[in-house]
Amino acid sequence: MALWAGRFSKEVDETVNAFNSSIAFDARMYRQDIQGSIAHATMLGKCGIIQESESEAIIAGLREILEEIDTGKLIFDPNAEDIHMFIEAELTKRLGATGKRLHTARSRNDQVALDIRLYLRDEMQEVRKLVLTLAETVCEIAQFHTETIMPGYTHLQRAQPVTFAHHLLTYAQMLKRDCERIDDAVDRMNECPLGSGALAGTTYPIDRHMTAELLGFRQPVANSLDGVSDRDFCIEICCALSILMTHLSRFSEEIILWCSWEFKFIELDDAYATGSSIMPQKKNPDVTELIRGKTGRVNGDLMTLLSMMKGLPLAYNKDMQEDKEAIFDAIDNTELCLKTFIPMLKTMRVLKENMRNAAARGFINATDCADYLVKKGMPFRDAYKITGTLVAECIQKNLTLETLPLENYQTMTELFTEDIYQAINLDTCVRERCSYGAPSPESVQKQLQELRDDLDWLK
Repeated sequence: MALWAGRFSKEVDETVNAFNSSIAFDARMYRQDIQGSIAHATMLGKCGIIQESESEAIIAGLREILEEIDTGKLIFDPNAEDIHMFIEAELTKRLGATGKRLHTARSRNDQVALDIRLYLRDEMQEVRKLVLTLAETVCEIAQFHTETIMPGYTHLQRAQPVTFAHHLLTYAQMLKRDCERIDDAVDRMNECPLGSGALAGTTYPIDRHMTAELLGFRQPVANSLDGVSDRDFCIEICCALSILMTHLSRFSEEIILWCSWEFKFIELDDAYATGSSIMPQKKNPDVTELIRGKTGRVNGDLMTLLSMMKGLPLAYNKDMQEDKEAIFDAIDNTELCLKTFIPMLKTMRVLKENMRNAAARGFINATDCADYLVKKGMPFRDAYKITGTLVAECIQKNLTLETLPLENYQTMTELFTEDIYQAINLDTCVRERCSYGAPSPESVQKQLQELRDDLDWLK
């Protein structure tokens, strides 16, 4: 019989029981549920709400249950309504009336709100470790490519010369912000809802600050209704994960492009690619394609949480049971993607010559040609028009700005002299882009050092 069944005159329909049950997915929170119950039992004993001896017996019983679950000796009962009821029923089976005292001054509403916060706090530490590892991996690869010239793109059209290191560090910056977003969300979540009761607190002389301290929270949630009625912390964490996955998806898209024959800037290790069942020549970037697809899944989890909460009156509603599958799925898939992406990136081969050859085509030094004239006194818009005319001439004659004869330059303006070729050389174009955050080797080295300092601080 259900622990809450006193009010009811008949058993709940089996279909409803199955529909209502959440142990299939919330069992993963058993450790956090026991952790919260130990803190609650400790507080009850210290405050004299139950006898110290009963508190000690409950704590010993909970630790025994935890050990048996960890070792596989105790198996979850699929017929239990949820993990909270399973553990309480198991404790009562072992301790009798003493076990029944655990739920004094507590509701499942504040219990589950506590468990999910504890679980997310633990899991997000694992996620942020993976994010930092990926950011460090990006920095390690970038260190070897501060002079590897490649085309930078806008609208997927070759635009201006950059280096591969400069391009990679863009993602390291994104990942750093992802870690900061996770930290911000976890910090806001780090308040203890235990003691909120069903919604209106309790008449027992509990010490909520004690339980908050025992569980490592900054403070108790200030309003008991708020403690049980919102899941904004789940939404915020899922939002941070969704943004993180969006960054992984963009990075994945570039890797998909780069390892295609049309780009051929990189080659993935065979361990992180797959073949075709019919085309023997194929080497497919399935890992990155799956990450792209899983981003939509995590975004869907975020929409689930937002839609679940948008019409709920205070306080707790059963709709909120749907929070767990969504946030668990978002965490699981984000962790899976990070764990796969990191070694894939570490083992990829960078094809520097192909990057350089691509940079040599597409007139990506045209802006530098215009800047050359500006530095000699010409207004930028006039220089822009002249350079555009020269590019059109090169296209017509199948030339590049580097191979266009000097006399052709000088028909446009006498400001062009022999040094134009040095000014539009790709190495010069990159080396002289030395403003803060730009792609020159010197600037990228500064970016690398600042990033490493930031990542060390985030550890």
